[in-house]
Amino acid sequence: MEYRRLGKTGLQTGIIGLGCEHLDGGKPYGQIKETIDAAIEGGVNTIDVFMPGRDIREAIAKALGERRKNVIIQGHIGSTDINQQYDVSRDPSIAHKYFEDMLRIFGGHIELGMMFFIDTDDDYRNVFDTGFAEYVQRLKQQGDIGHIGFGSHNPVTAIKVIETGLPEMLMFSINPAFDMLPAGEYIFDHFDNDFGKDLFKGIDPERAALYALCEQRGIGINAMKPLGAGKLISADHTPFAKPLTIGQCLHYTLSRPGVACALTGCKTADEMKGVLNYLQLTEEEKDFSEILGTMRNDFKGSCVYCNHCQPCPSEIDIAAVNKYLDIAKLNLNEIPPSVKSHYKGLMHKADECTQCGHCENRCPFGVPVIQIMEEADRVFK
Repeated sequence: MEYRRLGKTGLQTGIIGLGCEHLDGGKPYGQIKETIDAAIEGGVNTIDVFMPGRDIREAIAKALGERRKNVIIQGHIGSTDINQQYDVSRDPSIAHKYFEDMLRIFGGHIELGMMFFIDTDDDYRNVFDTGFAEYVQRLKQQGDIGHIGFGSHNPVTAIKVIETGLPEMLMFSINPAFDMLPAGEYIFDHFDNDFGKDLFKGIDPERAALYALCEQRGIGINAMKPLGAGKLISADHTPFAKPLTIGQCLHYTLSRPGVACALTGCKTADEMKGVLNYLQLTEEEKDFSEILGTMRNDFKGSCVYCNHCQPCPSEIDIAAVNKYLDIAKLNLNEIPPSVKSHYKGLMHKADECTQCGHCENRCPFGVPVIQIMEEADRVFK
């Protein structure tokens, strides 16, 4: 494993980390432990735990055991599961209830205390105008967290948060599809010197500005979604002329300024080992340069199953419906029975969508959820 300094935090993180979201959802403890064992044995020392459920947190802590002391836990403040669905709260008393439980489970200290999901102006105001930010600062003063970070998918809002001077690091969604402008568009005129022109060629200017600011201010980045929920490595879903490899995706993400770690959402030990194989690749095997100029459509509007659309008033598991629909669309002549069974097993299905739009307002990737619910209902009927 290669290790990098996570900006001004001074922490040394492995360049590959583990995002535990896909270990949630009732996975057997044996599977959780095998995945975490594979990560630790491969040198992974940064684990993201944004999920608010007590069961998954306790399973992760149990799997780590005595190795907990060697791991950087990235724990999210304000992540809740009120009404049994992922949600966010800026109420310090509610945030405290959930984070206190996380502190107990993981030994009384969280290395990276993350202000959860700051994507919009409303999110910003609800963090900095409600007492929430002051609560986070108290957590650091008390020694409950080592460093203050935050998560975002929006470069404009992320820059605004960094300008407050409060955060020391950032979790941000980074991959080639999210970054790239259509082929032929460049942003060289956004820089007053030659710094970073090769790195920033073709990248959305707002995202490029964020990466440059992080590099300048010493804001380390732990990157999420490096594989675009697997869509970048899929021939049927990639927005490029051909799918990238896992190694190419990781290499792209890790080449962005300020990035210390690429957090990958593995749900099995084999997936974790497949990601860790990146460390054995040659420079030629990791090279992504030829593929980036072949982007054929906009990745915006593509669901990456992140659950930020929650909570749904109808209690629909929107990410699961999207995932089963994506699989079904690859096999429309004969949808696999297992996919039909998984969809049928959902407590609340697409036909219960009331088209309230709550999910679309929360989605950081512009997914047309209402339209997708209608399509899922047609396909699975």
